[in-house]
Amino acid sequence: MPFEGKSREEIELILAESKKKFAHYKAKGLSLDMSRGKPNPEQLDLSMEMMDILGSDADFSSENGADCRNYGELSGIPEIKRLFSELLDIPAENIFVGGNSSLNLMFHTFSRAYAKGLADSKEPWSKCETVKFLCPVPGYDRHFAVCEYFGIEMINVPMLDTGPDMAVVENLVRHDASIKGIWCVPIYSNPDGCIYSAETISRLASMKCAADDFTIMWDNAYSVHSLYAERVSIAGILSECEKYGNANRVLLFTSANKITLTGAGVSCIGGSKASMLAFIQTAAISTIGYDKLNMLRHARFLKDKEAVLTLMEKHAALLRPKFEAVDDVLRENIGEYSIAEWTKPHGGYFISLNAYPSTAKKTYELCREAGVTLTAPGATFPYGMDPEDKNIRIAPSFPSLSEIKDATEILSIALIITAAEETLHRATKD
Repeated sequence: MPFEGKSREEIELILAESKKKFAHYKAKGLSLDMSRGKPNPEQLDLSMEMMDILGSDADFSSENGADCRNYGELSGIPEIKRLFSELLDIPAENIFVGGNSSLNLMFHTFSRAYAKGLADSKEPWSKCETVKFLCPVPGYDRHFAVCEYFGIEMINVPMLDTGPDMAVVENLVRHDASIKGIWCVPIYSNPDGCIYSAETISRLASMKCAADDFTIMWDNAYSVHSLYAERVSIAGILSECEKYGNANRVLLFTSANKITLTGAGVSCIGGSKASMLAFIQTAAISTIGYDKLNMLRHARFLKDKEAVLTLMEKHAALLRPKFEAVDDVLRENIGEYSIAEWTKPHGGYFISLNAYPSTAKKTYELCREAGVTLTAPGATFPYGMDPEDKNIRIAPSFPSLSEIKDATEILSIALIITAAEETLHRATKD
């Protein structure tokens, strides 16, 4: 219970004092943005030498002799495919390398599914009466936006510390052939920061599905984004699917965007040979090829997985104090009141906070009044509808450390105000 053990008079006093603090911050006219997982300039500076790695007199040939200035190599040059192979734990020949956005490749996948179907589809999804997708919540708003664009019905699935609640998933997919897939962010999930367990991965790979073309959209965006010294590895989803005779079930995605430059990274899609053949058939119509010079820059700068992990330790050194500052300020300001719970992730780009039910929208509006921009409430749920109006996604990466402290101070005050008002309102109703 919020404010457990406190009388109505004590809660009213806390509310009055918090409103005074809020007015003080509001008068400062701050402008602080914690709405998206955007790297700060210091992080981007870590990769700037990559921009000079191809001088005017450089060798612009990939290791197989292809001239990266010219047409060719539709699926990407071999050295960047080998790097992504290490990151995704799948064969290099099962990878297609795109531009700076893995989201673009995900959207392209859905376009293919609707126009032609996927590797195991009996017909294009456009010919299906209904198409549904499982969405672990809280989750990534851009995944939900893709589904909404195509008119796909989204079904909420609760997230556990080990990944999506597999009992719910298995029960749903076993009998409903209109459920065509599930979104997954398996390492440092957005926004909860959980890591899928080996059991979860095995069950996803082996479960019985009514839809022959059920597809796991495996968005491994944060596979190397640890905040601490630990290096996380999980079971290989493609090999697990192959083991159970479901090789075409999974499509894997990742990018270098939060490793190097978010506006000029490299992305990829991977899967079974049949899945990649289907993807390339469509890609060959939509593009002559992606930026091979950027692939070459990345391959020569990043070299291999070990070099990537070394670079990511430098990112972690910049990010870790910000995440810890959010936790410190929240604990100091609201820890005693039991009005919210939040994650303390070991990696990724987000902190997931659950406010007192029915207060997330009000908290968001108060923060906005004081100059703090958060991710819009409801964004972590399909259709923007958080059934309990409590989840708030915090993105500490972009602001400076001092700005993070100020923003979290304001958030703390807003959480106290809204929880106190809601508590008093409910007490009055009772």
